[in-house]
Amino acid sequence: MNPAWSVILLTTLIGAGQGLFLALFTVQVCALFGLPPPPDGAAFYGWGSAIALALLAAGLLASFFHLGRPERAWRSAAMWRTSWLSREVIALPLAMGAVALYGLAQVGSVKPLFAVLGTGRAIDASVVLGVLATVAMFVLFLCTAMVYASVRFLREWATPLTVLNYTLLGCASGFTLAAAFAARIAPDLAPFLAAWALTLTLLAALGRGASLRRNARLKPTSTLQTAIGIKHPRIVQKSRGFMGPAFATREFFHGRTLQALAAVKWVFLLVAFVVPALLLMAGLLRASPSLLALAFVVQYVGLLAERWFFLAQANHPQNLYYQAVA
Repeated sequence: MNPAWSVILLTTLIGAGQGLFLALFTVQVCALFGLPPPPDGAAFYGWGSAIALALLAAGLLASFFHLGRPERAWRSAAMWRTSWLSREVIALPLAMGAVALYGLAQVGSVKPLFAVLGTGRAIDASVVLGVLATVAMFVLFLCTAMVYASVRFLREWATPLTVLNYTLLGCASGFTLAAAFAARIAPDLAPFLAAWALTLTLLAALGRGASLRRNARLKPTSTLQTAIGIKHPRIVQKSRGFMGPAFATREFFHGRTLQALAAVKWVFLLVAFVVPALLLMAGLLRASPSLLALAFVVQYVGLLAERWFFLAQANHPQNLYYQAVA
């Protein structure tokens, strides 16, 4: 497939926003049981929610550049009964609204009390809203990933590993951002979040490695022989049948060589996983906000390359006819 940068930015930006919110709520839940030191709610949760909301909004904005008629974007939600894309279109604004309400509850003075734990910690409205927002985040992860995993004839995508990797990669980048953010706002929380980010980064590397290994073993179900009904052992496509580019040649093939794809794969494995993991470990040991911030920047660049590779690796069957030009 031919990767669109609007889709790459959409999926990586909202993934980081989702992961950041999940990091904020993880801190709040763990603080209820006295695990990390409780931060200043107005500063940590308020500004953190604002950043998460900004990332989600930036991803939504990026998606509009992929539309031929942006003024008709509202119609994309009409097929929610059968289309994962329509469900994603609905889930993203709902997730944004949940994050906004959570942030307002954290910085607002009105917090209805629902229960008090044995530790003396209170479960107030922000906790309830956090649970609802967490559900919204995982629903959004599912909808975004299933846009691709549900396309059965693109076998590189059609696997539960797609859902797993979208979730882990988004959480890894979000927790890394949360660690860098905490190093500035609530330094006592930085080691806690950096440890989470390192764990999620390693898990994401394992998940992505599993999908790469799976895809490398796939054997094409269609060949030039089966496509045209000729059993000769050596058939080479020389022409795509027309002179100029068309929708089929623009959208379904990236135009890069196999060597270029292999280079991008090794780049994203290094930049999205290895280097951020080393920076997170160094940030943990030296308690350095700069190293943690650099870890997020490097990891996000790596995720851009990972998402480009994910989209480009899917080999559409029509490419049997349209790749080569005479």
